[in-house]
This record gives sequence, structure tokens and C-alpha cells, in this order.
Amino acid sequence: MHDIWNPWHGCKKCSEGCENCYMYFLDAQRGRNGADIYRTKVGFKYPLSKDRSGHYKVKSGEQLRVCMTSDFFLEEADGWRDEAWNIIRQRPDVVFFLLTKRPQRVRDCLPSDWDDGWENVFFNVSCENQRRADERIPILLSLPFKHKGIMCAPFIGSVSIKEYLKSGQLEQVICDGENYAGARPCHYEWVKQLSDECKEFGVTFAFIGTGRRFVKDGKLYQIEGSELQANQAYKSGLSFQGKPINFKLTRQLGFKIANENFYKPYFGEKCQTCGMKPICNGCTRCGKCEP
Repeated sequence: MHDIWNPWHGCKKCSEGCENCYMYFLDAQRGRNGADIYRTKVGFKYPLSKDRSGHYKVKSGEQLRVCMTSDFFLEEADGWRDEAWNIIRQRPDVVFFLLTKRPQRVRDCLPSDWDDGWENVFFNVSCENQRRADERIPILLSLPFKHKGIMCAPFIGSVSIKEYLKSGQLEQVICDGENYAGARPCHYEWVKQLSDECKEFGVTFAFIGTGRRFVKDGKLYQIEGSELQANQAYKSGLSFQGKPINFKLTRQLGFKIANENFYKPYFGEKCQTCGMKPICNGCTRCGKCEP
């Protein structure tokens, strides 16, 4: 996917949300062990890669989800992180979406020139249930980042974040169910509660997928396939566009970027009913959706 950057791969399970990790499942399908952690070869410098015309493949204004098959703040990645930070530093025109289950490690892993944060870094913590929300969100709120959010995925237990939304620091909440072998149910009532709380504070809420097992009105639905899950999430009407997130992106030397030079995502017909649309870079026009 063009909106993902995996500078390293593999992870160590650390909480309830890791139990049925999709990365472990997919690695096992290939005869690999998801606990084997390694720096990626081709992918490590992806944000700096250029096309034949000398232009960056990742355009100004795009958002890259970082370490979707690992954790950016994983202890085993300590030797590679400074180089990754340097890549992020070189692309102040791109938003880097960081997600971690290890916020307690973050402060000691920030670069020396961090100060109160970089405009192009969107820092998020995983909150799969109330226990982890109460453990991780207070740390998130105490850290020096200009943009903060949370991700309830896999959503395996009811979560209330109303007390944390009062801080005014959270700009986005993402919710998704669980997939693959052993998927635990995601309940409509849990999602609606999060949606209602975000609406109260004008914070964007993106319900991007139901997961494989979804419970509504006491009935369990088996929903196979990520496309159908994202479609059902969209149909729920629970996503909410809150206050805009103002990423003050610039060129490398600090120059402003004209609006017409920012990346403009393309959304095809199928994209219109996809729960991922609010947080997606758009369709790559690969042709797979064509009749």
C-alpha cells in the first residue's frame, strides 16, 4: 500500500490486543515467525525514494502510517530509530502517523532537536480496552507532540475516553474490529459510545472496519473480508468529521507549500462506501476495482 512505511518488521507481543496479531498470522502463512525482528532492506528509505523524473514518490501532503507490522518504539529497534527520525526530519511536507503500544518508552526515544514536537508527526496510542486506555492515554497526554490521537484496534472491550477528550489534545479517534484466526467480537454499542463522545467534543471519529465478528442488537454477525467490513462500518453512520487537523507542513528549508502543490487523493466508486476513506491517501488506481 502506498500509504504505509515499514522501516522494520516483526514485533514482541505486549498486551491483550496482541493476542491474535494479524502480522503474526500473515507471517505464519508464509512460514515465518512474527517475533523475528529485522530492518527492512528496500522499504527502509521509502519516504525518500524518487521516480525517474527525480520527484519524490511520496507526495507533499500525503500521510504515511509507520510500522504497521511492528512498533516504532520497539526496544529491538533502538539501533535503527535515529536513522528513521532523520528520514522523517527530511520530509516535513509529509505526515507520519506513529502508533504504539509502548508510550512509556517514547520520551527517551525522541531526537535531540525535538523540543515540543514536529508538525509532521501524528502520534497515536493503541487502546484495545479500558485497561489499556487508562494506562496509555495519560502518558500520551503528557508527551510533547503537536498532534495526538488514539486507535481502538483491535476493539475488544468497551472504552470511554470522555475524561481524556476534555484535555483538548486528542484530534482523532480510530476504531476497528479484529480479524483472522481467533477474532474476538466487536460490539456496536462500544463503537457508538466512542462516536457519541467524540461528537460531543468535536473530535474526528473514524470507524474503519467491523472486524470479522460484529455484535449488534444481541446478534453476532460473521463478516468475512476487509472490504465488506469497511463497507459495513461506513453504513453504520458512526464516523464523524470533527475539527480539522492543521498540519503545518513545509518544504525542507521551512518554506510554505502552496495549496495547489499538495497531494490530492483520488477516490473511486468503491471508495465512496469504504470506512477507511476518512483516513486514507486514496486509491492507487491499480486497476483491481475495474470491471
